[in-house]
Amino acid sequence: MIGERTDGVHRTVEAVWRLESAKIIAVLARTVNDVGLAEELASDAVIAALEQWPAEGVPDKPGAWLMVTAKRRAVDRIRRDQNLKGKYEQVARQLEASGQSEDPIAEAESELDDDIGDELLRVVFCACHPVLSIEARAALTLKAAAGLTTGEIARAYLTSEPTVAQRIVRAKRKLEAAGVTFEAPSPAEFGERLEAVLE
Repeated sequence: MIGERTDGVHRTVEAVWRLESAKIIAVLARTVNDVGLAEELASDAVIAALEQWPAEGVPDKPGAWLMVTAKRRAVDRIRRDQNLKGKYEQVARQLEASGQSEDPIAEAESELDDDIGDELLRVVFCACHPVLSIEARAALTLKAAAGLTTGEIARAYLTSEPTVAQRIVRAKRKLEAAGVTFEAPSPAEFGERLEAVLE
């Protein structure tokens, strides 16, 4: 019975896609100024429909649902690209500043030689930010600071790899949405942030 319903939903998604895909891609292409990206975003919306509609039912206006979902993905992508552009500019400024030092190679080598210095502590404090659940903090810290693979973390927690991967992805999104930066906490925040790390 469930399989029949899923097959029916898949046929519906396919039919809606055949009817609406050209319009959806055209609107998205105008929005993002990139046909390839528009096709990718539209495909993401179809994947979302295949995941959600079997459980939630086919919406009354499936074409509009796909359009809204694709537009939301476009907005998320634009925001992410803007954040990435800002990060690139910051890295460029840092590289430019380090390029003016007497010996940039020695400077880079000293940063790499520091077993547990400021950079690693910043990663730990960021990964253990109080906006995250304890499980998310642990998984993200093991991934970002300890360098474990998702599979290794899953085995340590006796859970599935997709569960851990999803936990890490959600944690990163939550940090990004909260505007958390890779900075050591200020003296006023230090107590609360240290407590979150020690948990």
